[in-house]
Amino acid sequence: MIDLIIVGGGPAGLAAACKAWESGLRDILIIERDKELGGILNQCIHNGFGLHRFNEQLTGPEYAGKFEAMLADTGVKVWLDTMVLDVTPDKKVCCVSKERGYQVLQAKSIILGMGCRERTRGAIGIPGTRPAGIYTAGAAQRYANMEGYLVGKRVLILGSGDIGLIMARRMTLEGAKVLACVEVMPYSGGLTRNIVQCLNDFDIPLYLSHTIVDIQGKNRVEKAIVAEVGPDRKPIPGTEMEFDCDCILLSVGLIPENELTRQAGIEMDPHTKGAVVYENMETSIPGVFACGNVLQVHDLVDFVSAESERAGESAAAYVKHGETKPGKVLTLQTGADVGYTVPQRIRVENVEKAVSISFRVRRNIGVSAIKVTCGDQVLASYKRERMAPGEMEHIAMPRVLLDKAAGDTLTVSVEEA
Repeated sequence: MIDLIIVGGGPAGLAAACKAWESGLRDILIIERDKELGGILNQCIHNGFGLHRFNEQLTGPEYAGKFEAMLADTGVKVWLDTMVLDVTPDKKVCCVSKERGYQVLQAKSIILGMGCRERTRGAIGIPGTRPAGIYTAGAAQRYANMEGYLVGKRVLILGSGDIGLIMARRMTLEGAKVLACVEVMPYSGGLTRNIVQCLNDFDIPLYLSHTIVDIQGKNRVEKAIVAEVGPDRKPIPGTEMEFDCDCILLSVGLIPENELTRQAGIEMDPHTKGAVVYENMETSIPGVFACGNVLQVHDLVDFVSAESERAGESAAAYVKHGETKPGKVLTLQTGADVGYTVPQRIRVENVEKAVSISFRVRRNIGVSAIKVTCGDQVLASYKRERMAPGEMEHIAMPRVLLDKAAGDTLTVSVEEA
């Protein structure tokens, strides 16, 4: 029996493993399906990583390298090129590899850190023909940064997620002409800094409240028709624009990679598309934890590391001391302009000083206050100058305030000034 099995060797798995080792566990195994550790960071050669975690600007591979160096100082075992096929409710992990064949491993605790995947053209149903030259932004990023291929010379980007914005700059630097970035929502889905550094600095136009209504081309993309959309997100006739392009990149959202989570029978959150977790990142199955982009799609990898370290520490505590006594449990629910919260439940007796609550707002908001209420009782208020859907918000809820909650439900909402 293995003390801790971590599924995924990306930024979440690396941080969780290092923290679990630091917390006293000595029998830890990371299972990674790729041929190397680091996950998505390996193809993110731009800088901007590590400002919160290491107080310096790092590229993705450099950030991963720091954690790999920390891991090398431990006795954590790593199985690469190994695919996890199933995780069972009794904490068995079924995996297969060329080197070891099919194996069933029994774990005392498990951390799920499988990351996320991109939405494809099929997921959003863009009309038109089906020619070559249509890629997700992440696939194009891998081709450009790791395989050495330029996927197109006249590029149109649909969606303004961070990967799409970063690829607008990357394709420009590689000599391609990025015609525009088109976003169906009235606001960008990416970080403000990426809009400035990747679009504005290269004079790439951003069309908000627009979408692609037709793709034309026989063997390869030749044209894309873009139209403005109304508040109902339906195209407005007469607003069409024509773009001559040979490549379309899709940056239309990320989906947590939760097939294993669902197979295990873990309770899921319809808003995050990830697991429902307690304050220590534990799922509805005792001893099984989730962290990183498999739990909620993050904007900064630094926050993935912080969340995953919490999961690693909690898994170590579970192996040493067993299940957490439930005591009083507070359920978090969303109020005005809040899309979701993580965690979704808080076991008050398990909180020492404070619990960190993450969430995203549903729209761009100016000067406002984040309110945490229990019925008519206002427990806490946090001021903000601005908030945007593309940027994750974090608040620390002190234990002393949790103890004051008169009911068993907390509501997190935003009140604009």
